[in-house]
Amino acid sequence: MTKWACCTSGLILALTALFPQPAAACSLSLVLAMDGSSSVDHLEHDLQLNGLADALSDPEVVAAIEAVGGIWVMSFEWSGQRQHFLQFAWQYLEDAESAEKAANALRKARRGFIGFPTAIGYALSYASIQMSRAPENCTRKVIDVAGDGINNDGYPPSSAYKAFDFEGVTVNGLVIAGEDASPIQYYRQHVISGPGAFIEIAEDYDDYARAMKRKLIREIIGNGYASAE
Repeated sequence: MTKWACCTSGLILALTALFPQPAAACSLSLVLAMDGSSSVDHLEHDLQLNGLADALSDPEVVAAIEAVGGIWVMSFEWSGQRQHFLQFAWQYLEDAESAEKAANALRKARRGFIGFPTAIGYALSYASIQMSRAPENCTRKVIDVAGDGINNDGYPPSSAYKAFDFEGVTVNGLVIAGEDASPIQYYRQHVISGPGAFIEIAEDYDDYARAMKRKLIREIIGNGYASAE
């Protein structure tokens, strides 16, 4: 077991002891936004889709979900300005069974679009609208944007932040690294926003599931986990 895994497991056990019963109020509403732009080929798309599914149903992620009393989650694929494809609508995850249900919905989801550019500003706008439709007003609101490039279509993230409601919303990023390091810096400077915002880096698409698992645990547990980096 790695040092990080030991730290994660210990923290989850501590949280479970502190919160043995489901919390009275929803702790987290989470919008997952997956890159489906033209820079993502079919194999890379499948690695993202299955990596996210594997991460959501991972026992340590499930333990974190149970420790905080359950979370609301929805997921969509984004690419161009008008290309947003719902992978699954809002679902309440509270245990292994409900997490596996969401994971299966991802595994069965088809690709929404092919050949469209990278419109991160529009993806953020769509995510904000979806967040406003969450079934409960949860204590924390997080948008999780994953991608491998910078905005090259439509308005930039800054315009989305000005035009749409991101009050009390944290936007985190998962960047799939490549030969060009500019997306990492772009996400740090222009995409992430709000209380405790951070980026997670996947070394490549094969590393996506690991990075997403780590990211989900941080998002579910909250800012108290930041020290475990």
